[in-house]
Amino acid sequence: MKIEGSSDIPAQRQKVWAALLDPVQLATAMVGCEKLEAAGEGEYRATLKVGVGAVKGTFEGKVKLSDLEPPSRYKMAVEGSGGPGFVRGEAAMELADIEGGTRISYSADVQVGGLIASVGQRMLGGVAKMMLDQFFSRMSEQLQDNP
Repeated sequence: MKIEGSSDIPAQRQKVWAALLDPVQLATAMVGCEKLEAAGEGEYRATLKVGVGAVKGTFEGKVKLSDLEPPSRYKMAVEGSGGPGFVRGEAAMELADIEGGTRISYSADVQVGGLIASVGQRMLGGVAKMMLDQFFSRMSEQLQDNP
C-alpha cells in the first residue's frame, strides 16, 4: 500500500526537524502511542494501540532512521507485530521552507498482514491517512505552544 502526502507546520524547519527526532514530542503526537524510546543512534522502540474497524490490538515495533540530511530529509524503516498481525514499511520524509513555516512531504510503502489485513486496503488507507492527519495536527499544536 502506497501512502503519499504533505502537511504544513507553522514553525521553522530546524524546529520541525528537531521535533521529528525527539521521542517525547513524537510519542505525544502519535495516535495510540503508549511508549516510544530511543534504542540507539537513529533507532526507536515503540508500543502502539491501534484499531481498524473491528480489529484492535497492541503492536510492538521498531523504527530506524537512515540517510539523514538535516534539516531537509531522511528515510525511515518501520516494522511491528502484535495480536492483529504485522506491519512493515519504508518512508521518505522531506522538509521544505514555505511562507509561514515548513512543509513536510512523505512517501511510504507499507505492507500489512494477518488479521488486520482482512479489513481491506481501502479501509487501511483511510485509517492511515486519518492517523497521519492527527499526527501532523498534534505536532503543529506542540510547536505552536512551545516557541
